[in-house]
Amino acid sequence: MENMLNTVMGYGTTAFDVALAWIIDPANWVQFALLVGSYLAAVVITRKLNPKLTQLLTPAEGTETILAKVRRFVLLFLPLLLPLLAFGLTAIGEQVTRSIFGSGEVIAFGKRVFLFLAVRAFVRDMLTDPMLKALGKMVLVPLAAIYALGFLDPLMVWMETTIIPLGNMSFSLLGLLRFLVVASVMFWLGRWSNDQSSAIIEKQEMRPATRQLAAKAAEIAIFGVAFLVAMNIAGIPLTSLAVLTGALGVGIGFGLQKIASNFLSGVILLLEGQATVGDYVELDGGEAGTIVRMTARAAILETYDGKWIVVPNEDFIVTRVVNYSDSGSANRYDVSFSVSYDTDINRIPDIVGPAVAALDFVLDQPEEPDVELDGFGDSGIDFVVEFWVNGIDDGKNKYRSHVRFAIWNALKDAGIEIPFPQRVVHFKGAAPALPE
Repeated sequence: MENMLNTVMGYGTTAFDVALAWIIDPANWVQFALLVGSYLAAVVITRKLNPKLTQLLTPAEGTETILAKVRRFVLLFLPLLLPLLAFGLTAIGEQVTRSIFGSGEVIAFGKRVFLFLAVRAFVRDMLTDPMLKALGKMVLVPLAAIYALGFLDPLMVWMETTIIPLGNMSFSLLGLLRFLVVASVMFWLGRWSNDQSSAIIEKQEMRPATRQLAAKAAEIAIFGVAFLVAMNIAGIPLTSLAVLTGALGVGIGFGLQKIASNFLSGVILLLEGQATVGDYVELDGGEAGTIVRMTARAAILETYDGKWIVVPNEDFIVTRVVNYSDSGSANRYDVSFSVSYDTDINRIPDIVGPAVAALDFVLDQPEEPDVELDGFGDSGIDFVVEFWVNGIDDGKNKYRSHVRFAIWNALKDAGIEIPFPQRVVHFKGAAPALPE
């Protein structure tokens, strides 16, 4: 602690001596004047250029061409115009002072300050992604401030010589910081590339299962390449990860076998296409619903009442699955009804069949509505009408309810009675006396 305090005091004394030397040296007054003049000139030029550049780079509303996107992207850099212009003018002033006076430390310090302001404006005004903005605030802005003060080189040397041991590997503090920065940037680039590739794949004409498989393959490839590039840039040899990959293999063999099984099952499902997003499925375990999403580990089913059920991919492979949709194919349903024994049953098919066929959701292919005699019940004669629809009889499409309404109205219009349960009671012997 005492050594650190002495070091800080030494830096403070040095900074005071440098500042005092700058103030008393007449040559530095010219540098101060050039520094202030460069900033004022940058302010004037920026005020004149900003409105014109904004008007030039702003595309028409609703335009989505490549040129319009490029113009919007360049427009994002306008907040950097003032500090970068001041930086450029100051650099010219530095060359002038060094050629005339042989020194330019003051104006060089001002140039570094303008660069710090540019970095701060970049992080504050241009970075919108939360991860990149946090990375800029925690790493980029502090490094720019240290560079402006002239302490970046000593800091880099200290970080390079500070070694952090980690098992059979060791890293310098600078290498660890470089890896974190590179890995964060590569992860962001991988996520952005994955979003772009997914958007392109979604526009292609292919089966939903093939589209999802292509998206997953692109995602794995992109993040795999991003990981390898990050490791290479950070200077970490891949051979040093042999122990880690070996332990990971053992973990998959024991504790992660279910995850691996579900992952492989998901790949098989995407390849075969027997169940995909949009299908209504029912599993042996009783889970039923529409597949709204398929991930690497599980499929998400949405029930009639809006609940989500997470079903492991392995269940689609090892158990029986009933797929009612098959990407929008027709399905057959039936509705039972009864008529009185006094009815001429030969009229029923001609009455109920056309009434059901007249419904707009009932298909005539592969078969028209079929009315069949189902049995002789206790209270009436039982019929069943079979019909085909394009979809599932769920909460939004109550097909059987509409068919029952149609049957009721058709029978009522024909004067046919729908029976209700009746019982005939026989008394043996004398009838019981009624109470007075």
